Amino acid sequence: MKILIIQQRYGIGDMVIFLPYIHAISRKFAVPVSLLAKASSKANDLFTDDSYIGEIITLDKEKDGFKGIFKLSNILKERNFDKVIIFNSSIRYFLISKIAGIKSIHQYPLFRSKDNLVKSAKTFTEKILNETINTEPNLQIKNFIKKKPEVIKSICLGISASGPTKRWDVDNYIKLCKELMKFYECKFYIAGGKSDIKLINKIKTSEIGNNCESFENLSIRETLPIIKNCDCYIGSDTGFAHLSVAMGVKALTLFMDSPVMAYGKYSKKMQVVEPVGEKDTTTHNTLGKDKISFDEVLKKSKEILN
Repeated sequence: MKILIIQQRYGIGDMVIFLPYIHAISRKFAVPVSLLAKASSKANDLFTDDSYIGEIITLDKEKDGFKGIFKLSNILKERNFDKVIIFNSSIRYFLISKIAGIKSIHQYPLFRSKDNLVKSAKTFTEKILNETINTEPNLQIKNFIKKKPEVIKSICLGISASGPTKRWDVDNYIKLCKELMKFYECKFYIAGGKSDIKLINKIKTSEIGNNCESFENLSIRETLPIIKNCDCYIGSDTGFAHLSVAMGVKALTLFMDSPVMAYGKYSKKMQVVEPVGEKDTTTHNTLGKDKISFDEVLKKSKEILN
């Protein structure tokens, strides 16, 4: 049997959150699945070593939009898929699957209202497979060498964010690191890219700079073994937070302007900090980056490191 899974969300975090359902489908039908995903999800970087995913079809501009309907349909038709599982309610992907001649089509209800993405994916997949699915993701990395336990605490510092309302001020991170260094010998890995270079440089030229390395010149693939060897992640609700828990690393994730109930509650390895006054209520437009308690972040950081 040949199975296609369509998960077209943009983010790395989204792809990680859907990983338990991708794995469950592959296990149920005892075949590696094909995955249709956007390049921005970094699926090619993430799933190189994943035994449950046999092929990744990248959803680029040529295959997207109305003009891409027939191009993508032809690509899928060539592969002779028996079944497609579509993790969205778009009629576009239903039509593409029909044109491609895929006989068994499972999809979210069309024209559904927005809901919790974890709950909807879990309910949808469990109904198809008729089994309960654990929401903990497991990102597979082959030939990984685990470092021996060290006195030094390795911390992945998630300073990046998809927008300014989701980013804790960089001065707070510098202050936090200085406080942690009073209790531990620390090495900080700054999880950010080229777009974060000003923030990265501010940290590197600060008092903690000698204890820092950054991800600015690394691919996502190259960051994975570094993150997996860290003691914890501390930072924004970004793809790096979700990669951390998917590799068994505890994460302290700061939710300022994104849905905590969707992105912060699916893994036992993730603790969250919300703006003062919020309790499981942070979502888009909370705009709470200036209401994150520094003392709470410091307290929970020490708890994780201990």
